[in-house]
Amino acid sequence: MKRVNFENGTITQNILSAALPMLIAQIINLLYNIVDRIYIARIPDVGTAALGGVGLCFPVIIMITAFSNLFGSGGAPLFSIKRGMGDDTAADTIMNLAFTMLCLSAVVLTLIGLIFARPILILFGASSDALIYARPYLMIYVLGTLPAMLSTGLNPFINAQGYSTTGMLTVAIGAFTNLVLDPIFIFVFHMGVHGAALATILSQTLSAAFVLRFLKTKAELKIRFLPWKELTAGWNYIKEIVSLGTAGFIMLVTNSLVSICCNSVLSATGGDLYVSVMTIISSVRQIVETPITAISDGSSPVISYNYGAGRPDRVKKAIITMSTLALIYTGIAWSVIILAPRALLSIFSSDEALMGDAIPALKLYFAAFIFMLFQYIGQTTFKSLNKKKQAIFFSILRKVVIVVPLTYLLPYTMDFGPNGVFMAEPISNVIGGSLCFITMLVTVIPELKRMKQEEANTIHAK
Repeated sequence: MKRVNFENGTITQNILSAALPMLIAQIINLLYNIVDRIYIARIPDVGTAALGGVGLCFPVIIMITAFSNLFGSGGAPLFSIKRGMGDDTAADTIMNLAFTMLCLSAVVLTLIGLIFARPILILFGASSDALIYARPYLMIYVLGTLPAMLSTGLNPFINAQGYSTTGMLTVAIGAFTNLVLDPIFIFVFHMGVHGAALATILSQTLSAAFVLRFLKTKAELKIRFLPWKELTAGWNYIKEIVSLGTAGFIMLVTNSLVSICCNSVLSATGGDLYVSVMTIISSVRQIVETPITAISDGSSPVISYNYGAGRPDRVKKAIITMSTLALIYTGIAWSVIILAPRALLSIFSSDEALMGDAIPALKLYFAAFIFMLFQYIGQTTFKSLNKKKQAIFFSILRKVVIVVPLTYLLPYTMDFGPNGVFMAEPISNVIGGSLCFITMLVTVIPELKRMKQEEANTIHAK
């Protein structure tokens, strides 16, 4: 398998070599849930209602992904830093601890999902009509929690070893399987939302099997499930993994929280139709954010490795390269959203009644999308440099401190109705994104300058 060597080549080459396969992988990964939504929205007579019902399951799906990131995205930067320091033994331990914790947490989450599916959905704002579609989809989906978490949580360790093309293939296998199975189960076998969920978990199982096989037999550092004695012996590493992964975990948990709040308020102020509108807008957001995520994820191991190797100039250049690539893409994506919203929305629905409300809501929701770029750059840099406190703080600030209160204040207190829900996002982007980026500049850049000066002093002393 072709491998990216972080020791050689320019920073731009390293980032692009890692980011491009990740971009392809993440675009393909969108097929998992987005293909479900596209087909579900086109189920005869009930498509729009079914889409809204399935949309109520998204917070649970996000929570499962959050736990994957807690151990996967939390362990991978530490893994890369240790490899940059030349300590492969510690790197191997970190990867296997993350794998073991992924397995254990998946079992717990599966049991919770199966037992409490109905009350969870009612808590999320599901009406009796929406439950008809939401509950069966969720019950089937949670059965695939383990493979979903393994395929998502272990992929960062494949990428961190430089096998970004393989990381792309792990996603592609499942996504294309889902693409084929969805129409068969939904329309040919007339299984509706049951078929969409079944196709998804079968596809995730194939992805997980590929990931495990590669990490057990092909990768430079191989994976294994740790017995209890080794698990407890690695407690300090587990705390580091969880501590660093908490930033990404909180970001996704708060996304889930925001989704719950939005659906609840929209259901109360606009009805089930507006829940379907938010489901489509969330789908569009996934599409347009995917390249930014790929650029960030491709940059992260490069930043971490060079930071661990004590190369401040290469760290700084990696941050600048990441920022430039993300800025170019974000400007293009923002223009498309504002100028051609119908083209994006028509991917998911042809319902004109839905479209009439969705177009202005989409423009409002993405009004300050370019400021989201600053949040990504700051968060990725903090996470890659193992700066846990900053990463966690800004994850909480934008969603919990800003978005959630505004989601209730704007529709009710300020009488904006459903539009208030969509207005909360751009306001949070401007405030939270700007503060995160500015803090990154005033803390990280001086540290890199100190590292460079210490490096120069050491060379001079010799």
